[in-house]
Amino acid sequence: MRTTYMAKPNEVERKWYVVDAEGQTLGRLASEVASILRGKHKPTFTPHVDTGDHVIIINAEKIELTGNKLNDKIYYRHSNHPGGLKKTTAGDMRANKPERMLELAIKGMLPKNTLGRAQGMKLHVYAGSEHKHQAQKPEVYELRG
Repeated sequence: MRTTYMAKPNEVERKWYVVDAEGQTLGRLASEVASILRGKHKPTFTPHVDTGDHVIIINAEKIELTGNKLNDKIYYRHSNHPGGLKKTTAGDMRANKPERMLELAIKGMLPKNTLGRAQGMKLHVYAGSEHKHQAQKPEVYELRG
C-alpha cells in the first residue's frame, strides 16, 4: 500500500534565490516570494514542515505600486502607549524603509504561527542592488509573468 510522502525537517534541502524587485508590482512579487518561502514550488511540499528556500530580494526601493496607492495606502503601527498610533503612507515608506514595506507584504502572506515565523526568517531584503550572501551561491529566480 502506498502512503503519502511527508517531508522530514532534517531531509529538506534548501537553496538560495535572488529576486530582483525592480519594476515588479508589490503584491504579485510578495505572493510569489511567500510561496517560495513556504516551499510550495517543490514536489516535496508538506504543510506542517518548513520545506521552503531562502530568498534574497534586491532593489526593494524600485518596487511598483498600481493606482494611487503611493498616497492612499497607509501603514499603521502603535507604541502601546495612549495616543501612540503612527501612520505612514506607502510613498514615505518606499522612500525611507523600502525593505520594511516588502517584509510586511510577504510576512502577511505566511501562516500566523511558529512555522510561519520560521519561514519568515529565511527572507532577506535589501534596498540597493548589493547583498551580503555571495558565500551561499544564490541562484537568480525568474518570476512568472
